Amino acid sequence: MNDGKYPPLTDSIDDLPRTLRREREARDRAQREQQFAADKAAAPASRPSAYAAPEPVNPYDVPLAYAGTDAMPATVTRLKVPFFSLMGFFIKAVFAAVPALIILVAMLYGLGVVLKTYFPQLVQMEILIRLPK
Repeated sequence: MNDGKYPPLTDSIDDLPRTLRREREARDRAQREQQFAADKAAAPASRPSAYAAPEPVNPYDVPLAYAGTDAMPATVTRLKVPFFSLMGFFIKAVFAAVPALIILVAMLYGLGVVLKTYFPQLVQMEILIRLPK
């Protein structure tokens, strides 16, 4: 009996187990390659010339059907980053932010001085911190 904790059955690729998803992707890839080969065979043959553009090189073993597109279909499922590497990155980011904070404080101080110079009627506020003896 279904207690409602399982997602609904759909035809979405993300809902398939990994092996079935790989099989579907392999089948789709083979179909695209066949379509590309058929389109290439149907194209009119041009006479090769000394000044003709060379055939595109495919160093990533990607079907040439994707060679002209902006992005290839991909799904990122997990990033494996060691804890200490991630911790080191964030410590470096904190140290890199210190000069930026110093520059920001200097810019805000300069803006305050300029505003105080040109608009002396602005309310001035002073914060006094007193510690008991």
